[in-house]
Amino acid sequence: MRLKAPTPPAWTAAVLADLDAFLLDHAANERKASSSAMALVAHYPDRSELVERCIALAIEELQHFGQVQARIAERGLVLGPDTRSAYLQELKRQFREGSDAYFLDRLLTAGIVEARGCERFGIVAAALPQGSLKDFYRDLARSEVRHQELYIDLARLYFAADEVAARLEELLVVEASVMAELPIRAALY
Repeated sequence: MRLKAPTPPAWTAAVLADLDAFLLDHAANERKASSSAMALVAHYPDRSELVERCIALAIEELQHFGQVQARIAERGLVLGPDTRSAYLQELKRQFREGSDAYFLDRLLTAGIVEARGCERFGIVAAALPQGSLKDFYRDLARSEVRHQELYIDLARLYFAADEVAARLEELLVVEASVMAELPIRAALY
């Protein structure tokens, strides 16, 4: 999947200037990603392929949360309360009504979110000096590729390929617009 708008260099500078804030936000996003995968399981328990793959994804995302939490603790930081993501809220506003349309939009949006995470983790990895944190973000970027593919594969499993491609293109345009409107800050989204 190709995002329509790359992350601007100012975002990288903001993250490097406040890596603590980025780590705290990253942890919250990993926890939410695990929860989102399980929400799909809860809402679509009759879709066995989805259930199996989303359970595995939720476990992996929770493991990532634990890994980020360990780095947070090493830095003497403490997790904060969850906050709403303007990025995710705007993308969710695009969900169409009707059970099939809504389901497709959920899957495709989750894939887009993972693609943006992949891009940004790769940027962070490239910008950090040699060390365990650089390696950690490089590995996470690889995981996010698998995650975005999982959601797109599920969409193609349950919907026609041309329908998936057309709606994905529409949502990628929306995502680029949302990204352009967000303030630059030391946060994943």
